[in-house]
Amino acid sequence: MADLDTFLAEVRREVDQMLDLRIPNADVEPTILHEAIRWSVFAGGKRIRPALVCAVGRAFGAESAALSQTAAAIEMIHTYSLIHDDLPAMDDDDLRRGQLTCHKKFGEATAILAGDVLQTLAFKVIADDDGLSPELRIRIISLIADASGTPWGMVAGQQLDLSGEGRRLSVGELENVHNQKTGALIAAAACSGAMIGGATDDEISSVRRFATDLGLLFQVTDDLLDVTQETETLGKTAGKDAVSKKATYPGLYGVEGTRELAAKLLADACLALDLLDRDTALLSEIADAIAGRNR
Repeated sequence: MADLDTFLAEVRREVDQMLDLRIPNADVEPTILHEAIRWSVFAGGKRIRPALVCAVGRAFGAESAALSQTAAAIEMIHTYSLIHDDLPAMDDDDLRRGQLTCHKKFGEATAILAGDVLQTLAFKVIADDDGLSPELRIRIISLIADASGTPWGMVAGQQLDLSGEGRRLSVGELENVHNQKTGALIAAAACSGAMIGGATDDEISSVRRFATDLGLLFQVTDDLLDVTQETETLGKTAGKDAVSKKATYPGLYGVEGTRELAAKLLADACLALDLLDRDTALLSEIADAIAGRNR
């Protein structure tokens, strides 16, 4: 796992440098807005999505310089979604990444605007990336927009999640929620890396299959952690799903059944990697790390 730790630290350093470069400094007016954005972006997230952009891209021979702006843009989209997800009208949470949520620190209106800025800035970062061809930039922007919005993306998944509160969803309904809310952007991250690396359509299809299983694995482990870990470990409020009456995998399968499902998703993700005639060892390590995470 040392190689993975080194890789993740490298990705974090490169992506954080790009984020710092592209997000206005906190002393630029309106200062409270830029301070709020930086509060959320640099709070110490896992950077899993940027790591997937870079790991998949490298598997297809892309250089780090060609991947860093797309990786940073996807982290902007992810952080915007967390800011909005925590709002009182959504999941109404007080903690994120071990610190006060954006709206608790800066107020609800500023938090909404911080999320708005990150969403729009992400697309500008990719549009301005002259290290990629104009055609590739358009493809990636379209991919990320689909994964972020509706009817198959993150925002649609968030609505389905909210609408499912207090109801017992079927297995298929729950999977659909999380394939959209969590999995869509994870799949877009992996496929973006493949596109930048010049992957064929068949290769991108295999990458998407891997990342779809990985996205669902991420959510299944997230549900497990919500019922098995403490707030101090998670960096966010433990037990929040039960309080919000959300449909979860432990609620449907029980804790042991959910662990069995996680093991199956991990195996399926690795089978998808076997379809690629590339060095996918790092991607396998990322999948193992997601399955074994404790926060």
